[in-house]
Amino acid sequence: MKLYNTMSRKVEDFKPIEDHKVGMYCCGPTVYNFAHIGNLRTYVFEDILRRTLEKNGYKVKHVMNITDVGHLTGDGDDGEDKLEKRSRETGKSVWDIAAFYTEAFMKDTASLNIKRPTVICKATDHIKEMIDLVKSLEDGGHTYISGGNVYFSIDTIDDYGKLAKLNLDELKAGARISVDDNKRNPKDFVLWFTNGKFKDQVMVWPSPWGVGYPGWHIECSAMSMKYLGRHFDIHCGGIDAIPVHHTNEIAQSEAATGEKPWVNYWCHGEFLINDKGKMSKSSGEFLTLSVLVDHGYDPLDYRYFCLTGHYRSQLKFSYEALDHAKSARQSLNDKVASLKKEASPASSFSEKACGYRQEFFDAMSNDLHAPQALAVLWSMLKDEEVPDDQKLALLLDMDSILGLNLDKVEVKKEESIPQNVLDLVNERAEAKKNKDFKRSDEIRDRLASMGWSVKDTPQGPVVAKIL
Repeated sequence: MKLYNTMSRKVEDFKPIEDHKVGMYCCGPTVYNFAHIGNLRTYVFEDILRRTLEKNGYKVKHVMNITDVGHLTGDGDDGEDKLEKRSRETGKSVWDIAAFYTEAFMKDTASLNIKRPTVICKATDHIKEMIDLVKSLEDGGHTYISGGNVYFSIDTIDDYGKLAKLNLDELKAGARISVDDNKRNPKDFVLWFTNGKFKDQVMVWPSPWGVGYPGWHIECSAMSMKYLGRHFDIHCGGIDAIPVHHTNEIAQSEAATGEKPWVNYWCHGEFLINDKGKMSKSSGEFLTLSVLVDHGYDPLDYRYFCLTGHYRSQLKFSYEALDHAKSARQSLNDKVASLKKEASPASSFSEKACGYRQEFFDAMSNDLHAPQALAVLWSMLKDEEVPDDQKLALLLDMDSILGLNLDKVEVKKEESIPQNVLDLVNERAEAKKNKDFKRSDEIRDRLASMGWSVKDTPQGPVVAKIL
């Protein structure tokens, strides 16, 4: 299996730390609002990655955090806590807001058939681990206290910014005014906030540095290492996390543990864009999954849409594009239903069927090339040399990665036509034969009132239930 590693900017052979096992950490939602469909694209990509790893024989321990404290409106320690801000706007408690949007997020991911992570960890449940990590950094000489807050000093390490390929000399030259006057270096970041920064903060805990709350970046480091260890395989997220959040995670984690690299593979999903550019919550206008459902789409239509673009390429959203995805998924479901009606999944494959299977999984194992894999799937379906039972088995096998719930597609049962309806149809046919069109029309209307339509064809009348 091959994966693009953001750290090296190359597609690399995947080699796990431990044979047949993978530790994977995915940055979860900040639960102050609904996830928009751009956010959800990242979680679909991570689900596809997990499914492909599992298909390649790995047992995946998938850890995802819930950020319910500490994420400020600005990634660079500026602004205010997103949940506190939302609480003030709505009049609801920060705890109620976090609980509500966590549940909403889990419902969205379930409806997209995204596998539930092995571990879901809330930031507010891991304050002790964060404090312990900050103390470790303090003991190692990587911190300083200024303005009531504990900062990480990037000047204590020699490779800050390596993930984002940051040029620190250029950044320092261009930083005429620091966002935070308490910082020795504009790129230093807060590990622990105290009352010195924000007044009347609701979510606060005692610490060696005073009552306060953790910085956003320290949360992911503390929780990922608790569940996956000091060195693990894969860390995922959206590309917007590269320049600040993931850069700071690496800095503090490697400073604390001495592990280099802390994470072997960094995998990032590209933006979903629309006519206005990147989809974001900050604009106040963003599409949620429930909006798509209200417009008549199934959540799996959106999942199929995500599969039509490679995860490392920007994907442009439009309702027209979503309509194409909906139509394609419906055609696929119809084909599955038709195959299920005629055959059961085969237990073995011909050489040609094996070729299609190999081509599909090669595409997915080569840095998750879903669009290429879908093209293989449709080619297989059109190939008359592949028997129906093998087509069905191949589709269900491929869907273990695609996650479109093809195994749940039901065969529509043909409703039997009641004898009294058949009698009326025959009576109408006799009336038409005798050119008694008035009687024929009367019978047609009566059939319609009973919920049945009748259509004359060269092969005879066709009767159908009126939906």
